[in-house]
Amino acid sequence: RLDGKFVELLQTVLCSSKSPEQIQVLCAAILREMSPCNDLILSCDGIQDTKLLSLVSSVLLAQVNDLKAAVSAVGQHTVKVLERRLPEGQSAQYLLPILSNVISLSPESLTEEQTDVISRKMADWLRYASIQQGVAQPSGGFFSNPRTRQPGPVTEVDGAIATDFFTVLSVGQHYTQDQWLNVQAFSMLRSWLLCYGGEGLKTPDSGDGSEMDRSVVFVVSTPSTSSRLLPPKDRLREKAFEYCQRLIEQSNRRPLRKDDGDLQKACLIEAVTIMDIICKQDSSYVYRAVSFLKILHSRISGDASYARALLPIAQFFLNHSKTAAVDSDAIYRHLFTEIPAQLFHNPSLAFEFVQFCNDNTQLFTETSSIFRQSFPNLFKFLAWNSPPLISEFVDLLPFLLDAGTAVEIFHLLLDLPCLTAALDIQLRSTALPTSERAACDPAVKPATCLEAFRHPLYKTMFQYLLRTRSAPEDAPERLIPLRQLLGSLASSPRVVQCAETVPVLLELFFRVVAEFADGPLRNQLVVLLLQRSDQLYEIPAFKEEVFRVLSSQLVMLCSLCPALIVELSKEILEFSGTVSNIQNKEAIFSHLVWAIGEYMSVSYDKRCTVEQINRFFETLEAVLFEITQLRPLASTPSYAPRAICVLMATLTKLAARSQDLIPRVSMFLSKMRTFVQSPAVTSVYCEEDLEEILIRATELMNLLKMPSVAQFVFTPPVDVASTRFQRGVNDSLPFALRIVTRLLEPAPGFVPG
Repeated sequence: RLDGKFVELLQTVLCSSKSPEQIQVLCAAILREMSPCNDLILSCDGIQDTKLLSLVSSVLLAQVNDLKAAVSAVGQHTVKVLERRLPEGQSAQYLLPILSNVISLSPESLTEEQTDVISRKMADWLRYASIQQGVAQPSGGFFSNPRTRQPGPVTEVDGAIATDFFTVLSVGQHYTQDQWLNVQAFSMLRSWLLCYGGEGLKTPDSGDGSEMDRSVVFVVSTPSTSSRLLPPKDRLREKAFEYCQRLIEQSNRRPLRKDDGDLQKACLIEAVTIMDIICKQDSSYVYRAVSFLKILHSRISGDASYARALLPIAQFFLNHSKTAAVDSDAIYRHLFTEIPAQLFHNPSLAFEFVQFCNDNTQLFTETSSIFRQSFPNLFKFLAWNSPPLISEFVDLLPFLLDAGTAVEIFHLLLDLPCLTAALDIQLRSTALPTSERAACDPAVKPATCLEAFRHPLYKTMFQYLLRTRSAPEDAPERLIPLRQLLGSLASSPRVVQCAETVPVLLELFFRVVAEFADGPLRNQLVVLLLQRSDQLYEIPAFKEEVFRVLSSQLVMLCSLCPALIVELSKEILEFSGTVSNIQNKEAIFSHLVWAIGEYMSVSYDKRCTVEQINRFFETLEAVLFEITQLRPLASTPSYAPRAICVLMATLTKLAARSQDLIPRVSMFLSKMRTFVQSPAVTSVYCEEDLEEILIRATELMNLLKMPSVAQFVFTPPVDVASTRFQRGVNDSLPFALRIVTRLLEPAPGFVPG
């Protein structure tokens, strides 16, 4: 904070004509840093010096208090200055940045009459800049030559003398004021057209051939006198279109300097984008642009350095191909097939490509096979650039998903780290000298991943993982050997980063699929979920997080369709009956067993029979017996206490629905005190875990002493299944069970059965 008197002095020095320019710039910078400033008395009214107006405006536009009024005042005065003929030595080039700021902050602050004035001037700046180079300013030194050599013409980027009008791609040693205005006008052309170009649009009458006639006239020649009779906005569109055509023609020249080559590509992208805007505002330009851009696409599609320019070209044809009645499938096919496969490692292209997809999500909801079948290619961008692109893919993924793509995308998400590793191998393989890319001997096992990439045994696996089109009929099980082979890259930072994004996308995947999945699709996903839990890329942290997500989504699928417990009884019994799943996939195992106890009931599915309940009971009973069997001290394995508690609770629930099983459960529960007090068990479990197991067994056994109450607690009517009686898998027991325990045992303790 500066003293008010000092702030006043800063403003006085800034506006003084006697102040050196460097001091004025410094004063303006200090005042901008202080914004919002209550002691500000600056005003742009009456300022005719364009440099000073630029500095004062920069201070006023930095104020956040009453910004709209400041923007309006600055915009109005700037246009007034531009309307008049500037005094000798003054240049409009200092005013265009002000105008650009006004547009971005408050485009409505300019009236239509004012925008017409600027549109008229911009058309002249774009089209009629000098084609002679500027004169070098004399240094004023002792050896300066008073007879300055006459400047020559500007040149093209390839060194040839320019024979057409000046553009941002014209080259010279020095530039004139109108040439700088030309460059500035082009830099703000897109935003100007978007803000003001579409207002008061005059559309030619359809059916009278005026559109075609007008386009033919433009192709041949447009006399300057006739163009000046057009309304300002129409004339600006005309000159802007010609300017963009010239830029595209200039982009075909071979530059002498690398920087000019980069500028060519940037201008090409901007030119195509502006042509698209012009055609949206006036459809009579579409006919000229379509043929022009088709030729451009044919010229640059084979050059990877121009890949970013293919996006605005594709956007143009998406917007206008129906109007022009042209087939653009070849353009889309090349974009979605070749570009992601070859240039997935280009981060800026990856971002712009995915953003292009997000801007055109309707492509993935329509029936066009090109877009619908190319989604595996898009995942290459995510696999290689996962941290920067995660938010964009969160937006895109819902539009890729439907009943036909859900299963394949599920596999793609789980194999995403593996895809990253495969892309790494592909890049390294293409970087090898040609002599080292010879096919490997099929009889010799590959020693490295690079050798395996060319080995016949693994080649088809790599081709499937790196496919460019959807292949739902192919079995992902074929990738099992490849996942093992790529295990050496599991610690690669890029692979690890990619693996960290998978859980987020998996949760989104199931959330979206739940909205449209029917019974068969849900059943298929449950089966795949159980199968793929054995087929994941070997990154421990990745597997743990994936198991966490899959387990919670498994419960969600079961809650949406409880009947799948009966319909998939074979697969569920096989998974839940495998003891090793408790140690390797405890989260999925516990949630699945909980779902069995929750939904294996006639309340949810009339097809649930006593025989089926008994079959599930016997399978889970055998598992619980196996993991609680007392063994010699040295061989006692440790199992998750949560799994033991869930198994006990599920067996009790099943017994409450088939009461012939109650004696078996009660006897089993009565032996839990012996289990938890065994030295072999206390040596591998902590005291808190054993106490929780004992409390759970006590509660369950007490409840089974009242079978009718147990049946109500564990099998409530469906309409109360979501109340406090039904808790999540981590809760000890439903609330009602605790009440019963307190009724039967006023003081805590364990009563043997």
